Amino acid sequence: MPHSPLPCHRSDPLSIEHLPKVALDAYIPVTLHSHSKPAPFSDEPEAVLERDQCDYSQRFTFKAAKAGRSTRRIRVYADGIYDLFHQGHARQLMQAKNIFPNVYLIVGVCNDELTHTKKGRTVMTGDERYEAVRHCRYVDEVVRDAPWELDDDFLSKHKIDFVAHDDVPYEGDNADDIYAFLKERGMFATTERTEGVSTSDLVARIVRDYDIYVRRNLARGYSAKELNVSFLSEKKFRLQNKMEELKDKSKKVMENIGEKRVDMIQKWEEKSRDYINAFLLLFGRDGRLSHIWSESKGRLMQAFSPPSSPRRESSPSSSEDSTSPPPCKSGRYADDDSDDETPIRAAKK
Repeated sequence: MPHSPLPCHRSDPLSIEHLPKVALDAYIPVTLHSHSKPAPFSDEPEAVLERDQCDYSQRFTFKAAKAGRSTRRIRVYADGIYDLFHQGHARQLMQAKNIFPNVYLIVGVCNDELTHTKKGRTVMTGDERYEAVRHCRYVDEVVRDAPWELDDDFLSKHKIDFVAHDDVPYEGDNADDIYAFLKERGMFATTERTEGVSTSDLVARIVRDYDIYVRRNLARGYSAKELNVSFLSEKKFRLQNKMEELKDKSKKVMENIGEKRVDMIQKWEEKSRDYINAFLLLFGRDGRLSHIWSESKGRLMQAFSPPSSPRRESSPSSSEDSTSPPPCKSGRYADDDSDDETPIRAAKK
């Protein structure tokens, strides 16, 4: 009887209908917070619709908002200049976005006229600063031409629940701390400044290394007029660039020589080992020359003093014969006499 295939051995593609009910119940889609476009300005339709849908009559205390007991998104406002937008600004906005569980972050950016009056000249223009802020991932809405000091009308217009800023007092025209009334109402949320980074530090770094950056831009094709430097300064900076290029080239040449020297030393060490081993094999105590010399010496000794000829081996009987005296010599006519005597001896018999 043939066995039926197991349910898990399916030849057709597995569809969602074939999944067990437990797996379907356990499947929960995860939505990550991300923006596919810049944050809208406060006067754009998307921001206006969000503001109109907010029931500002429902107010929440800091404690209730922190506990997540709000029935709508908490509208948090943060403001600043945001010149040369850097990681310190981004961290401040990240803190403001995460103060409460469900935050709609509104960021106000002051215009050039107000900023130049209160804090001095900026590196970036107002439009550049607006664009930098609205492309930050934590920002939901940007307010252009933000006021230096907040009032109730501004808070009501944008339906702001809380204001997020660092706790350093900021002086105003008629106040030592422009955020004091918000702190008294419990509408102020404190953020921490990032130590070691600020726009002033970046500007100071550029001013300190002014010559380096002027030379850098001249090398990249900027003219002296665009950089606001004199003719003599331009020539000086270009000469410095040439000197730096020569230094870099000479440094590279020396580095290449150093690398080749190291390679040569390493190769010599490897070859020297081979040479030493070959020398020992040839001239050492057990080397080839020693064997050749020993063999040649033996041959020379044999040539100058040849060995004695070997003696013949003899039997005991032969040794006895050798001790006996030699036979007597017979005469020339011995044969004849022997022939004559033969018949006489025969007759006697």
